[in-house]
Parts: sequence; C-alpha cells; structure tokens
Amino acid sequence: MGRMMELIESADGMNLRRRRTALSQALLVLALLLCLTVSLASPAQGSRLKDITKIEGVRENQLIGYGLVVGLPGSGDRTQNALFTEQSLRSMLERFGVALDTQRLLQTRNTAAVMVTASLPGFSRGGDRIDVTVSALGDARSLQGGTLLVTPLTAADGNVYAVAQGQLIIGGFQAQGAAGSISRGVPTQGRIPEGATVERELAFPINDLERVRLILKNPDFTTANRVANAIDARLSGRFAQAIDLATVEVSVPADYRGSVTTMLADIESIDVETDEVARVVVDEGSGTIVIGANVRISPVAVAHGNITIQISERPIPSQPSPFSRVGETVIVPRTDITVQEDLGTGFRTIDESVTLQELVDGLNAMGVSPRDMISILQTIKSAGAMQAELIVQ
Repeated sequence: MGRMMELIESADGMNLRRRRTALSQALLVLALLLCLTVSLASPAQGSRLKDITKIEGVRENQLIGYGLVVGLPGSGDRTQNALFTEQSLRSMLERFGVALDTQRLLQTRNTAAVMVTASLPGFSRGGDRIDVTVSALGDARSLQGGTLLVTPLTAADGNVYAVAQGQLIIGGFQAQGAAGSISRGVPTQGRIPEGATVERELAFPINDLERVRLILKNPDFTTANRVANAIDARLSGRFAQAIDLATVEVSVPADYRGSVTTMLADIESIDVETDEVARVVVDEGSGTIVIGANVRISPVAVAHGNITIQISERPIPSQPSPFSRVGETVIVPRTDITVQEDLGTGFRTIDESVTLQELVDGLNAMGVSPRDMISILQTIKSAGAMQAELIVQ
C-alpha cells in the first residue's frame, strides 16, 4: 500500500512539472507573437535618404532622333501630303545605290516618318540598352507592325549618344470599314524596349569630388537641416551643411577621399523624418481633394446649402375633332420646372487649430459631396481661416 502511494505521488509530480513546462512554452510563444505584432503595427520612422534626395550632376539626358518606320500594312504616310517622308525614303535608297526617277513621286503607304525620343540615364556605359519612344510625324494612321530603321539619337550638344532600331510595340489599335471605324489608345505612337544601344558615355568622375551636393526632391528648410544633422551623426563629425531649403553640401571626409561612392552607400540608408508645407490640392475636373497632415483651420462658422432645378418636357399631341374637314395634328409643348432648395444643416462651427481628421469629419457630418467640399475649402481660404496653401488644378 505504501509503495502504491509513492508511485501516485511521483506521477502527480511529473504531471505538475509537465504542466509548468507547457505553460512556460505557451507564455514564451505569446510573448513572441506580441513582439511581432508590435513591430508590424509600429510605423516606419522617417524616410531613407536615397528616397528623398538626389545627387547634383547625376541625372538623365534627353535624346532625340528622326527616322523611318517601314513594313506598315498600308497605314503609313501619304507621300503627296508628307513630302519629307518621300525625301527621306529617296535619300535612304540612294545611299544603298538604288537609282530613282527624280521626276516621279514615290507612291508608297508602308513607310512613315517618325520622331524617336529616349532618356539616357546617368553613368550609362557603351553597349547599354535603353528604351525608346517612337511617334508618327506625318499623316500615318497607325504604326502597328512597323520596324524602325537605324536612327542616330543626339543630345542638346549635337553629339550622337545612342542608335535605335527594332520592332515597334503599339498599345492602341485602329480598325475601319465602309461605314464606320473604331480606335483604341494611340496607334501612331509606340515603344521599343531596349531598342537603342549607347554608343557614347557621359563622363562623371564622382570619386574625384571633394564635395557632394544632395538635392532634396521636396525642398524644405526643416528637412534640409535634419538631413545635415543625420549625415553628421553617421560620419561622426561636422561634414554636412544645409546651403538652402533644397541643397545639402557634404564635405568628403579624409577616410573617403577617392572613394565617394562608398561614402554615399554608407549614408543613403539613413532614416530622416521629413517635414512638409501645409497644402491642400484640389482637382476640379475630377473632384479629387488631397489635404496635407499639417493643415490647420482657424475658428470659423460654415453653412452650406444647395438649390436643385429640375426641368422636364411633356409634349402633348393636339388633334382636330372627329370627322372634321379642317385642321391638322400638332404637338403642343409642356414644360414643368421644379425648384428644390436644400437649406443644409445650418451653421457649423470649426474650432481653433483642428486637425486634418477633425476637418474631414466635420465636413462629412454636414453631408457635403466632394465637389461641394471644394467650394467650402475655397471659401474658407478666401476668409483667411485656412493656414495652408490651396492649389487648384
């Protein structure tokens, strides 16, 4: 009997230890889940330096060229209307040794004169491929199925930096019959992905610089000062200075001389809390309203109402009497006009220094539509009660 009691007590102890172990594991898993939830819910602090600035001197360069697209199924330029197409085609054929009658006009509809444009990124190297855009210059109906012939692309200095050629990709189409036609998109414009080859490099010895200037994409004095302070903290010294609201100049430390790219790689991941000007942007065409987080409204009372005028036509036919020998059936117009005035909800008071959420909630509580909200915002701005810049597009 005693032996049995010892076994029971031993079993109870083991069960208790197992329950404690399981409880500890469950608490550990719960703690990890809570930490993960907090880390996912907490918003990211600031923006990376590489996302809010760009390096002065490192930019894209615009290229342009004039060329010919061939292989069109009868949808190209009419040479009697686009004489430059006929002259370009004639010059090209003569370069290939084809003798042409100068007295006769070339009659072809499978060729179109086009303008070719492209952007040459900074630090491009010879042999790199870039995208090009091809646009019809004459009266071609569509560039579908066409091929761009070799076209030199020049920059503003007149030098050739790339050469384009390839099959066009058209996003639109056009079809027509004897009594109608349909079109979708712009069939006279197309793209050639990686359709140009870089032939000339743009030299920019960035590693030889002693000072690097960072340009803010959204100029602001507060943001520029924060960027300078963040760079100084990362480089452990006074190397950055905000020149103006859009420029931060960084003196290259001695450890990074001859290796500016390494310095930029070290500082471009810095998180900087950006600031912005209080601004309200309104697009009257689409009724879109974008309100910045720093918009503030002074104490003001707002009342809003609408007048709706409805006009309906109910024409009534008037006929002569039965078996009458004179008279004819006529249509007598009948017009009903109804005027409905919505007096709104009376005056609503907007307290001092309300936030963006409070402003939106207050306007929504008045039951106004986006277009009515545009009128209210413009009126509040005219009254001098909006501490923000109002931009109407």
